[in-house]
Amino acid sequence: MKQTILVTGASSGIGLYIANKLHESGYNVIGTSRSPEKYQSKIQFKLLALDITDVNSIKSFTKELFSQIDSLEVVINNAGFMLTGLVEETSIELGRQQFETNFWGTVNLTNELLPYLRKQRHGKIITTGSFFGLVGHPSVAYYAASKHALEGYFKSLRFELNLFNIKVSIIEPMYTKSNLESHGVVGDGRIADYDSLRHNISSLYSREFAKAPEPTNVIKAVMKIINAVNPKFSYPVGKATSLILILQRFAYKTFESIVLKLINSIKR
Repeated sequence: MKQTILVTGASSGIGLYIANKLHESGYNVIGTSRSPEKYQSKIQFKLLALDITDVNSIKSFTKELFSQIDSLEVVINNAGFMLTGLVEETSIELGRQQFETNFWGTVNLTNELLPYLRKQRHGKIITTGSFFGLVGHPSVAYYAASKHALEGYFKSLRFELNLFNIKVSIIEPMYTKSNLESHGVVGDGRIADYDSLRHNISSLYSREFAKAPEPTNVIKAVMKIINAVNPKFSYPVGKATSLILILQRFAYKTFESIVLKLINSIKR
């Protein structure tokens, strides 16, 4: 019998890539989109309507989902967006929107699904976090904070769900080909004192996203979790991730100097 896998935010970007690869591998994939009618004819797996920032949408979606399936083996929380901008140039309202989607949207959906997973006494919850959920970088403070928050929430949830044979893991990709940058939101202010720094950071991120690899290693991590009896919690994905985490933990001054040197290496 095919395993059923839910992938949120599956109409574009990494979510679409993950959903397509899982569908091609023979899984029963159900994706979500705020506007499934725009994308359904272009993809082969089923799309259901879901806006994770709307509690009523989450409740309606969950009822619809379980009216169509008998069990749900894997939940992949992927829906979200990236807010960039220096802290002082970014309104608190935009920061709140970042958390409403990336953190509270993911939390509300997960909590709505838990009674069903608990009743069936098995399942896996995989969340697409970010390497910025493990390290801090300039111009992604609210995005990084939302991903750090997800790390804390799912670390705790992992212990609580162990009793019910529900496994919880999070994947933390570094720069990866996706629609994060092109579909992201940019802070809405400009302060002259930051002009040079803003230019350097923007150029750096554009360069890194331009040369970023396809999400091949992301789907490898997803498959590793799906196939594992007892998957780990954290799966950093990307070049030199282990070294960067070690430097941040045990040699922070070195880590900090590398980040600053990288930013200052950008020439106008």
